[in-house]
Amino acid sequence: MTTQQIYELAVRLGMKADLRGTEKVKKYLERAKKAYEKMDKDAKQEFDKEKLTNPYSDTRILTAGKKKEIKRIMVGIDMEVPELLLAKHFGVDLVIAHHPEGKALADLHSVMDLQAAVLADYGVPINIAESVIRPRISEVSRGVAPINHNRSVDAARLLGIDFMCAHTVADNLGARFLYDLLKKKKYETVGDIIAMLKKIPEFKEAAKNNAGPKIFVGAPENSCGKVAVTEFTGGTSGAKEIYEKMANAGIGTIIGMHMGEEHRKEAEKYHINVVIAGHMASDSLGMNLFLDEIEKKGVEIVPVSGLIRVKRKRV
Repeated sequence: MTTQQIYELAVRLGMKADLRGTEKVKKYLERAKKAYEKMDKDAKQEFDKEKLTNPYSDTRILTAGKKKEIKRIMVGIDMEVPELLLAKHFGVDLVIAHHPEGKALADLHSVMDLQAAVLADYGVPINIAESVIRPRISEVSRGVAPINHNRSVDAARLLGIDFMCAHTVADNLGARFLYDLLKKKKYETVGDIIAMLKKIPEFKEAAKNNAGPKIFVGAPENSCGKVAVTEFTGGTSGAKEIYEKMANAGIGTIIGMHMGEEHRKEAEKYHINVVIAGHMASDSLGMNLFLDEIEKKGVEIVPVSGLIRVKRKRV
């Protein structure tokens, strides 16, 4: 496989797993194409044309050389200058980060509208979900603006290493995995949700390092009600004002990767149980589902930087 082929595989897998469904993702791309066609010449020159075929702005090839065959990849959750130096030392052909870097980090906010569509499928009216998420998208955009986005990208270029990131595509795979598990069985209590998560190898391993699933709001004996995987994909944490709308839609428990204190207090205020699966373990789940597909092509994976590598047999 080449770096381009690995990138295209990531996008295909992310689209297939997207909780919005394939048709909605296709319509999203169609709207992007129509918007592009209406742009003037200057706007078209600035436009990231990857958005015409890839709906995830936080998944990009950051540096790439010739179309060489990729035989060995170093993969981690955060791959920055120290990890790139390790990659050079170990002689890998490609580095894949989960968390975005470079232009993918600078445009992280553009994937967040995915959250509104997912919430709509759980019963939150789409007009309300979109209205609540928009100020948060602007906030994230301003928040990432001053970051030194290209620090690691510049290092990869100087080291002559192919470098890419796979963020929402992997988060979609992890979210879909949990969504499908929840459809197979009715869970009665929050404690049942925790027990289910701890049977998943990534979370079981993380628990050994005190980083496994935890209840942030609620108690093990609480009835979980409608369980929603709403804080697992879509860039970063959404708007804290959304929890009132979730409660009105009948959501009793949410499963997320991580949660800040302000968001936790809002969820508690509206009596929503919160199960936090664990950030690195959750990211590892999605990345592993992606990496399994790469390994089928005979590519060696070298895990570092928080990636809990678990291999699955997939048909």
